[in-house]
Amino acid sequence: MSQIMTKTILMLGESTNAAAVHFLSLAASPTFAIMALITGALGPPEMLCSVTHHASPLDGMVVMYSLMSAFHSAPWLKLISSRRNGARRA
Repeated sequence: MSQIMTKTILMLGESTNAAAVHFLSLAASPTFAIMALITGALGPPEMLCSVTHHASPLDGMVVMYSLMSAFHSAPWLKLISSRRNGARRA
């Protein structure tokens, strides 16, 4: 196999990996937001127990999923920022 073919194959692999990483970085925040909404709407199983009726539905997993969504929002903010900057230049 020639060096040119090897470099081409490696470049294709890198671009495929980069695209997968980019997609996964964009998928994280909405996934956690949906999980927070579902958990908040359905409520944790502990809420069914008569002892914990005073507990807030915003405790535990809902807060964790919301924070995870916020922490993983950087790729979306970068995407929005780059599109706004591109629109201003055009």
